[in-house]
Amino acid sequence: MQKRENVVRQSVSLPTAVAKRIQSLAKRSKRSSNRVLVDLIEAGLESKEAEKKRFFELADQLTECSDPEEKRKLTEELARLTFGA
Repeated sequence: MQKRENVVRQSVSLPTAVAKRIQSLAKRSKRSSNRVLVDLIEAGLESKEAEKKRFFELADQLTECSDPEEKRKLTEELARLTFGA
């Protein structure tokens, strides 16, 4: 028997364009709009965690690096992660 996960009901107001995209995704994938939203939120959270992990990996590499060119590249990548530049 599968264990049922506790859920919390939330109310979210979406811009019309976003709601239409969600509905379109739901229709194409034959899932509910709620399921699509949950999947997108979970994917976004996982992406943020991966980004955070990558940031700390780069920071560790930067502190251990002695090559000036490699330090420059690591610094640029950290800046892109931080500022989107």
